[in-house]
Amino acid sequence: MAGDEPESDGDAPPEAEPALDALLDAYALKDERRTGWQLRGVDEPESVAAHAWGVAYLVLTLGDRFRGDLPDVDLDRALRLAVVHDVAEAETGDVATRADSTAETVDPDAKEAAEREAMRDLAGPLPDRVRDAWEAYEARDSPAAALVKECDLLDVCLQAVVYERDDRYDPDRGDPDAFREYDDLDEFFATTEPRLRTETGRALFARLRERYRDARDGA
Repeated sequence: MAGDEPESDGDAPPEAEPALDALLDAYALKDERRTGWQLRGVDEPESVAAHAWGVAYLVLTLGDRFRGDLPDVDLDRALRLAVVHDVAEAETGDVATRADSTAETVDPDAKEAAEREAMRDLAGPLPDRVRDAWEAYEARDSPAAALVKECDLLDVCLQAVVYERDDRYDPDRGDPDAFREYDDLDEFFATTEPRLRTETGRALFARLRERYRDARDGA
């Protein structure tokens, strides 16, 4: 009839609201600063979300180089893992990995338990693929997970080169007790090197460390 208007969808159905709540909670990752850089006094350090983008970009751009070490790696699968690999930190916060023997450490079992609890909240109302991707990364038993972990470690080195090259940190502004055994950004390379598992990762690490040292020493 004239004047009749199409029915409006109105508000989103009630079952959609938990998903929106979970997304809003996860967006805290955009503001969660990476703890290691904060401890070193980096000016406006990256967020955990920015780090996750870096890891995903390394998977996309360098993933093929790892096929000699990981011949069956699925890069599309790895991209999913990279996107979600640190999402639990939206609730738990970022905990830095330390090489300095005087630094405070966190019990790894307690950290894992807290992150699993966080993922129950953050991924519960979302499609199963979100939790599945996070679990696959944590298990580290697939080529995709292995690639993401290598890129996770190399991203730290790339970021250290950027911060060193651009003179983005002041140790005197950071925590004076946080870096007792390492100067400049050296500890970030010390925590990375022993955790790399592929020849490709180690070769890229060596080249990044050389660039870092050149920037640090003014070469």
